[in-house]
Amino acid sequence: MEHSVKPTKLLNRNFILLWQGQFVSKLGNQAFAIAMMFWIKHETGSASLMGLLLMFSTIPSVLLSPFAGTFADRYPRKKIIVWCDIINGMAVLTLAGLLFLAPENTDLGIVWLFIISVFMSTVSTIFSPAISASIPDLVPEDKVAGANSINQFSMQLSTFLGQGSGGVLFRLLGAPMLFFIDGISYLLSAFSEAFITIPQNIPEKAKDWRDTIRKFKTDTAEGLRYVVHNKGLRVLFFTAAFLNFFLVPVMVLMPFFVEDFLYGTTDWFGYLMAAFGVGAMIGYIIAGAVKLRGKNRAVLVVVSIILMCVGMTAMAYTLNLFGALAIWFGVGILNGFININIATILQLSTPSEIRGRVFGLLTTLSSGLTPIAMGLSGVIADLLHQNIPLLFTLSGAAATLLSIAVSFNRTFRNFLAYEAETTTQN
Repeated sequence: MEHSVKPTKLLNRNFILLWQGQFVSKLGNQAFAIAMMFWIKHETGSASLMGLLLMFSTIPSVLLSPFAGTFADRYPRKKIIVWCDIINGMAVLTLAGLLFLAPENTDLGIVWLFIISVFMSTVSTIFSPAISASIPDLVPEDKVAGANSINQFSMQLSTFLGQGSGGVLFRLLGAPMLFFIDGISYLLSAFSEAFITIPQNIPEKAKDWRDTIRKFKTDTAEGLRYVVHNKGLRVLFFTAAFLNFFLVPVMVLMPFFVEDFLYGTTDWFGYLMAAFGVGAMIGYIIAGAVKLRGKNRAVLVVVSIILMCVGMTAMAYTLNLFGALAIWFGVGILNGFININIATILQLSTPSEIRGRVFGLLTTLSSGLTPIAMGLSGVIADLLHQNIPLLFTLSGAAATLLSIAVSFNRTFRNFLAYEAETTTQN
């Protein structure tokens, strides 16, 4: 069991160290994401292959997140966070080394990129619930929304810096160097996180491997029962799953949309992603600064979901790069506002001892259809002769109709109106 004095202020040592490590790691990860997408596009020109790559890299989080959440509740979260960053850093450095040493062997590069993407996704699946479950224990209870806002703000700031410059850096440095930068960023993040103290009640150790398996099954089932018996959570997970399914094609096919329909360079893809990131940061600030409570928060979150879906649909009808930039900026604001409010509700309404499992189940249930959407989006795009605007229209319209329908669900609105009993701390 790791102990520490209950924090009395938001910007305390442990939270700052976690924030710092995440910022550096995320910055490098954006370099990896852009290098991966454009390397595949430029080497193969295949939307199907890009969709398959993203699909396979998503499958581990869908299948393993419930067990990863249990892992985060049963074992020291600090060790999980540090070792996951070290392992991911070493993995991506092997990819950089391969592309440096054998740049002409495209087939081997593609195979290894698939392997590394799936492997890193598996490790990150273990990592994510540990982070989400740790934040509420590193800050005062009444500062959790602010902590989420700061953490997500820094993530989007790194996204802004990484993706805003990623297209340019890809053109100037190439994929191998961007992969190398990502690997180093993971190792720097692990170094920062090694100095964190995370309060956590660790369950009694299992007697042997059979007892370990039994306890894992029992703990995972307990988390599932918690979700099943909470009607608001069920509706949230269902809504997130289908919204992700319908909106994923917009993200998967954005490189094709930018280059082949808006006639922009790889630089412009970075600018669009940066605009989304800046918008999301503004959304985080709004969510953290504006004290919304109860029904007012529920109404604004529901309206924001609808407007976000409408905005993503509107991307299909933009006539130029600057119009796309404005739309993507607005979508980012709404996305940031939605994510902070929902994450805070989940963290405050879920007991600490099962928080990892609930966030793990959230990943599995809300992303269960995402790999299918990723695989289908590339294949359907090629079948439609890469008519990306048509696919954007169909996906966005379906998401908009779903968001309007769920806005009439009273259970969902009541869940979004959740209020925790907090004790004010200075």
